Amino acid sequence: MDVRNKATALAIALLALGGCGENRTVGPTTDDFSAAREQKAAKLAKNKGKAPAAAVARAQAPAQESQEPSYTAVGPAGFHYDATNLRDPFRSFEWEQLALDLLDAGSEGPLEKFDVGQLSLVGVVWNAAKARALIQDPSGMSYIVAEGTKIGKSNGRVTQIDDNLVVVQESYVDSSGETTTKDIEMRIRATEGG
Repeated sequence: MDVRNKATALAIALLALGGCGENRTVGPTTDDFSAAREQKAAKLAKNKGKAPAAAVARAQAPAQESQEPSYTAVGPAGFHYDATNLRDPFRSFEWEQLALDLLDAGSEGPLEKFDVGQLSLVGVVWNAAKARALIQDPSGMSYIVAEGTKIGKSNGRVTQIDDNLVVVQESYVDSSGETTTKDIEMRIRATEGG
């Protein structure tokens, strides 16, 4: 054994011996939880016929109309936190920025880079509050779309989703300068034997 291995083995042995000495408890034990549970049960049994003071106060207070939560917190020593007009700290900043980038007028989604004929309908969830469809591009990437999603190179939008059908409405400018629309149906392709 070289010096490094011996030093590592000695350090591990010392840590193991140091941990074997005292029997320390860091937090509450099961006995503490059992005692607290018994106290709570005794208190509930004692107050079984009485209504709690908080419930009586709520019953006597005038009914307030349903309002949005205020999102304020009051802590010790008069600390007051007001989260009005602040962003939610639990929402990812990167996803929020990505969503803003996609909403930018100059950006186009990944399904707007292909013609509708190049895309294939893989699956549909239509018996829900909002129907969704799974569309696959030529490279094999899949995307979830809903009604109103932009799709195709010719300003197409998903207008209808049924049990095995997605209707895309594209708009074209013809040779006379007039804008015409065309509905394109995308159906789930039946595989051999399926």
